[in-house]
Amino acid sequence: MSKIEKLTEFVKSIYGNDRFIPLHEPYFNGNEKKYLNECIDSTYVSSVGKFVDDFEESIAKYANAKYAIATMNGTAALHTALMLAGVGNDDEVITQSVSFIATCNAIKYCNAEPVFIDIDKKTLGLSASALIDFLENGIYQDLNGFSYNLITKKRIKACVPMHTFGHPCEIDKIVDICKKYKILVIEDAAEALGSFYKNQHCGTFGDIGVLSFNGNKTLTAGGGGIILTDNKEFAQLAKHLTTTAKVPHKWDFNHDMIGYNYRMPNINAALACAQLEQIDFVLKSKRETAIKYKKFCKENDLFFVDEPSNAKSNFWLNAIVLKNKVEREEYLKLTNSNNVMTRPLWDLMSNLKMFENCYKDDLSNSIWVRERIVNIPSSVNLNS
Repeated sequence: MSKIEKLTEFVKSIYGNDRFIPLHEPYFNGNEKKYLNECIDSTYVSSVGKFVDDFEESIAKYANAKYAIATMNGTAALHTALMLAGVGNDDEVITQSVSFIATCNAIKYCNAEPVFIDIDKKTLGLSASALIDFLENGIYQDLNGFSYNLITKKRIKACVPMHTFGHPCEIDKIVDICKKYKILVIEDAAEALGSFYKNQHCGTFGDIGVLSFNGNKTLTAGGGGIILTDNKEFAQLAKHLTTTAKVPHKWDFNHDMIGYNYRMPNINAALACAQLEQIDFVLKSKRETAIKYKKFCKENDLFFVDEPSNAKSNFWLNAIVLKNKVEREEYLKLTNSNNVMTRPLWDLMSNLKMFENCYKDDLSNSIWVRERIVNIPSSVNLNS
């Protein structure tokens, strides 16, 4: 039996041999039904209600952020965060090519362009050294200290690093670098609820952070996102923008700017509140599963993607690194034809036709991991 066949059987031994094993299914074992019923009974199921307020307060406390603004999904949170940063027509935003498409879509919503900088193999997130190399050699600064791309002549307004699979990147270094060049940092922490770097929650290092509560995330609200910030002006504007920019009034309708219907519905927040009550158990279970995978991989000459130095990862999606693209495809075919869901890394954003003409560095690490990484089942394990 080959090592990839052994791994397939090992996954089945963890999650059970007699059923389809999804990549990441939600875990509902708390007050979800109770809070949903309370929400329905209240009749406040849309964007106003106590559960939205409670969830914002609870998530801000958990992440140790001053403000949290709930949105309908993580993409809406990213879009809003970029608008808060002043990203607009013909601006550029530094990000990574290893990412889910929502990151780049949000940039394009602002009529801006992504700039693709390589990742660090150890973190799978934006490389601080590659970022320094680009900013030292690929930009110029005007008299106000603002940064412009030497090639495109466009202003670089923001940087959006992502904590890939919940593994923290070297976010403190990235923030320090960007400050020097007057570039705001928006942390795409969509996958990193419950992940900490140097004992600080991901999403709270930059000027703005974003979390996601999609159906496949560590905790879910069915949909949902969160904007985290310590900046009061950003927080107030975020709430205003996401509630259609409606000026508060008991009966009259007045909107003072272009706004968006991005607020999280109360019924989703009810689910989120119940989910957040279980976060300690969920993170404990996921870490125990990751430890099992790590031990198996060490014993069978496989490379397991572990948490980086100075980090405590949530192990949202566990991943292995195979020898090459051929072995990757062999494993994907084997598992998905045997009721074990696995998937490759997303295609590089720079390969997609919408972004293929955007500025990029050599992306050598990004290309390398794209050809080798496979995500393996990572749900809460009820069999342990």
